[in-house]
Amino acid sequence: MSSSAVVEIRDLHFAYDKRAILKGINMTFHKGKVIAIMGLSGCGKTTLLRHIGGVLKPTKGYVKIGGQVIHELDQAGLYAMRRKMGMLFQFGALFTDMSVYDNVAFQMREHTDLPEELIHDLVLMKLHAVGLRGTQHLMPSELSGGMARRVALARTVALDPMLIMYDEPFAGLDPISLSVVGDLIRRLNDALGATSVVVTHDVQESLKIVDYIYFMENGVIVAEGSPDEIRASGKAFVHQFVHGEMDGPVPFHYPGGDYRQDMNLRA
Repeated sequence: MSSSAVVEIRDLHFAYDKRAILKGINMTFHKGKVIAIMGLSGCGKTTLLRHIGGVLKPTKGYVKIGGQVIHELDQAGLYAMRRKMGMLFQFGALFTDMSVYDNVAFQMREHTDLPEELIHDLVLMKLHAVGLRGTQHLMPSELSGGMARRVALARTVALDPMLIMYDEPFAGLDPISLSVVGDLIRRLNDALGATSVVVTHDVQESLKIVDYIYFMENGVIVAEGSPDEIRASGKAFVHQFVHGEMDGPVPFHYPGGDYRQDMNLRA
């Protein structure tokens, strides 16, 4: 494993019963980098994140983080490893009955023995980093969608994780909030010296902030490269995905019988 590699995924297979989801995934995430994982819904992106977090065990292969094979860790070891990870869930997933302050403080109280005075200062620092220090007393219901996502981001980095995972961080955001969240993902990763993995469908915003992209289709990697390499890719699927074209390897029409024959049958 390379000295700069935080995550190493090798020959990763996973299936639900006999239905194969991941079919031999190989990836390497280096320290300080922001990596995007893209592909159509159902291609295995979120399942891959669950393997990195130790929620699922592979059928074959492994995920190694910091030199440790995740599925071989015991409960205490997995718990300790997860303290080094941050996860931004789709739509933020804030605790609705907790204030902004308590949401960000939650992990500090759960995973550390820090005194409340220090937790107070750390919470305000994290909120300040996402531009929302003045919201500490608000409830999630009082926040806009973009503000809630930024609070969730402050909670995600509360313990200064070495690995940060984002599951569709741009979903449902207006253009301004989307740009703000994208910029924060990049800046917080650089400030923490962390490694970030972004699962997303938002091609254009991701290409602005990431260092490397993996494209998945039907459980395998079909393309990978830098943003410039992906933009210039001659692979039909990647070109269609990046440019949002209606027809291509992913067809517009669902397979059906002959159109004229169907219309004649109705006449």
